[in-house]
Amino acid sequence: MSGEQELGITESKEHSTGEWYAEVVQKAEMADYAPMGGFIVTRPRGYAVWERIQDHLDGWFKDTGVQNAYFPLFIPESYLEREKDIVEGFDPEVAWVTHGGYDELEERLAVRPTSESIITPFIADWVRSHRDLPMRLNQWCSVVRWEATETKPFFRTKEFLWQEGHTAHADEDGAWDETMTRLEQYEKLYEDVLAMPVLKGRKPEHDKFPGAHTTTTVEALMPDGKSVQGGTSHYLGTSFAKAFDITYSDENEDEQLAHTTSWGLSWRSMGALIMTHSDDQGLVLPPALAPEQVVIVPIWQEDNKDDVVEYAADVAAELDEAGVRVHLDDRDNRNPGFKYNEWELKGVPLRIEVGPNEVDDEEITLVHRPDGENVVESRDQLVDTVEDHLDTVFAKLYASAEETLEGEIREADSREEILGTIGQHGGYVKSGWCGDEDCEEPIKEAIAAEIAMVPLDRDEEPVHDECAICGEAAEETAYWAKTY
Repeated sequence: MSGEQELGITESKEHSTGEWYAEVVQKAEMADYAPMGGFIVTRPRGYAVWERIQDHLDGWFKDTGVQNAYFPLFIPESYLEREKDIVEGFDPEVAWVTHGGYDELEERLAVRPTSESIITPFIADWVRSHRDLPMRLNQWCSVVRWEATETKPFFRTKEFLWQEGHTAHADEDGAWDETMTRLEQYEKLYEDVLAMPVLKGRKPEHDKFPGAHTTTTVEALMPDGKSVQGGTSHYLGTSFAKAFDITYSDENEDEQLAHTTSWGLSWRSMGALIMTHSDDQGLVLPPALAPEQVVIVPIWQEDNKDDVVEYAADVAAELDEAGVRVHLDDRDNRNPGFKYNEWELKGVPLRIEVGPNEVDDEEITLVHRPDGENVVESRDQLVDTVEDHLDTVFAKLYASAEETLEGEIREADSREEILGTIGQHGGYVKSGWCGDEDCEEPIKEAIAAEIAMVPLDRDEEPVHDECAICGEAAEETAYWAKTY
């Protein structure tokens, strides 16, 4: 935001969640609104968090055989049309380029809503033999889907950043293993880095990725009782291989059709992170993602300023040398209280306070961002002590998010009970479901809730024998929720 602004958060997370979220995003310097509706500007602090999410995932991808590549932003219309399901699924959301300068293009170009139709033809060119498989490609890029009506930074924007992986395999088993590997890596990211428990499941048939055989998902529950689709991994079967002729010669020189996957995680994960952990004081970040893991605030009077600042600087230098992201805030023009509030607003996980008492006793005072817990520790074993406290901060964040999820998965066996339970409590409601998309409509129309997922295991017995909506035999369990 430009110009002067009130430093603190003025909205309440509990009572005005949307306004509170927008205020945290802007005042914590994560993002700003762009001049075009539906777009945002990602500020350096926000982008630094995204880069750390990238770094974790990118390392895990490469450890499991994935190579990064980059494909054009624009996709010829004829390429989209080679897979009709994609056109049907994304056509209303596609932004089209019709002119280059003053000249009308001979063929419209789509601004990528996803890249199967531009990547898959090249995989088809590059795969000849079973020796070329599996082929695992990933790109970090932005995509555009012209569907956002009301912008919510990181949750819903017309353009968003993400990674999209695309792979080809010799058979279904290899492709399915790939699908699950990526889903498990997304689960690991949320649980081990973002400090957020998630549920793993499948999207119902009518909500799976266009052209996919199976869409798997990790779902995270927000404190306001809504579910966030945290990342999806798709087993595409042979539909794309047929459309784009991905074939290979097997060991017997017989031509076979490949099985493909695609998988993606976007900066919606950052929206979920902010919504889950932050509070009425501002942003809260887990240690692995915070641009500054520790801020040191020296507290001095004129007669001891030099000693206090020198002591604080030594603490900062030792932490920095050990690889801790640390910032020494020794500004003269701001008092300690202002500094505390500012760094709490910006989400720094751990604050170290150093005053004359700490200098005299060779100690440090550590303050945890999530709950303000205050602990005095010896200056000895500084790095180990700080790392222990950062681990404790992570554990507190995870425990709080876990508490949000616990008890928020309820059961219902009728339409009225689904509506009443979600209306009163939010969270997930499990019911029997016949598998018919029509049975989702009454819930969608009444309270804008939908089937967020169904169990991964197709053979799992439904929670109830009958569909809660129509009373027909239940095929599987539906997890109903309001969603972002």
